[in-house]
Amino acid sequence: MIDTGTTAWLLVSAALVMLMTPGLAFFYGGMSRAKSVLNMMLMSFASIAIVSVLWVAVGHSLTYADGGVLQPVIGGLEHAGLTDLIGEDSGEGPGSYPLLVDAGFQMMFAIITVALISGAVADRAKFGAWLLFVPVWALAVYFPVAHWVWGEGWIESLEIGGHSVIDFAGGTAVHINAGAAALALTFVLGRRKGFGSGSMRPHNLPFVLLGASLLWFGWFGFNGGSAYNADGVAALALVNTQVATAAATASWMLVERLRYGKVSALGFASGAVAGLVAITPAAANVTPVGAILLGLLSGAVCAYAISWKFKFKYDDALDVVGIHMVGGIIGSLALGFLAAGIVGDGAPDGLFSGGGIGLLAVQTVAVVGVMLYSFAVTWAIAKVIDLAVGFRIPEEVETNGLDHELHAESAYAFDELDEIEEGEAVSPPTPPGGETAPPQVTT
Repeated sequence: MIDTGTTAWLLVSAALVMLMTPGLAFFYGGMSRAKSVLNMMLMSFASIAIVSVLWVAVGHSLTYADGGVLQPVIGGLEHAGLTDLIGEDSGEGPGSYPLLVDAGFQMMFAIITVALISGAVADRAKFGAWLLFVPVWALAVYFPVAHWVWGEGWIESLEIGGHSVIDFAGGTAVHINAGAAALALTFVLGRRKGFGSGSMRPHNLPFVLLGASLLWFGWFGFNGGSAYNADGVAALALVNTQVATAAATASWMLVERLRYGKVSALGFASGAVAGLVAITPAAANVTPVGAILLGLLSGAVCAYAISWKFKFKYDDALDVVGIHMVGGIIGSLALGFLAAGIVGDGAPDGLFSGGGIGLLAVQTVAVVGVMLYSFAVTWAIAKVIDLAVGFRIPEEVETNGLDHELHAESAYAFDELDEIEEGEAVSPPTPPGGETAPPQVTT
């Protein structure tokens, strides 16, 4: 029989993960410049539309179906359209759930992974080229990598020294994957006009904090739902997610205070996301104390990593590489040190708990494999799109702003604001009685 508690938990978790992509849109939108905020947010919402349909059509099947002779690298088309999953359950005894719930839950992971990449190319990517990139990247990169990690592909089957790869909720499949792809796109599209010299500060920090809050909230479904049951593992994942994130905000703010003498709202939000990323692969395999240590490490390292783009001259506009790729690497490799067998029967020990080097070795192979594949294939996809239709907008469009030039809209009524600043008369609406109030002039 279907376990209604497990099913309800997965349904709620799927909804929480879905909320993360609009949260990401606010996070990225606030970090963008005012003249391109709508374009930035639409890149996330477009990912929802495209990846949702693609996931039902072939994505879930390519990720989880039996691939036959190609099983190590990609699944088959047995579940294409999801029709064969209707009425089927997981068959796992007391914790059984409908297979469609799992399909819906994992759909949300695919959506946000694609959306994460967009932050690296803010202010300079053609929207049409992005709409072409999304399905191609999902087919060629995300679905295969998710299959490797969770669909009994080569990473899930890999074993070194008796240890298998641990990626509880997506350190490799989601964050390293998206971060490496983002790095590749920065090389294909090049740097923004004025990068390293002009002001490119976030235009709306309340948006950034709102987005970070939605991401933090949704992440409890991201990590807690990955337990696939409302049990002790989900509880551990929830607690670890909270304390790692809190610790990361503290260490990021400390680094800011030491480097710049001040603590910023952007730093708090970025530190929170760094902690969320790092705990994702490790949420069910470290103790709460280990989660705090992981959060402290990720917050501090990622605070430094976001400045590497200026040293190495790649324009990662919204710090996707410095937070998601670096944070994902930290969380995945830290398991080799911090994993604690005490958290569950059969759970492995890391080096700090007396375990051998095998876990660190197998984690390293997974990290490097995903990073290299994602970077190389993404670069090839982006290069072909750039040669075919052009991926980067013209310089005058970048100067004028993508919102007006590409979407014929703007997030803010700049023309009206300019009129007010110049002291022009602004007439209020006519009241119901027909009388017109005297014009108001703002000086």
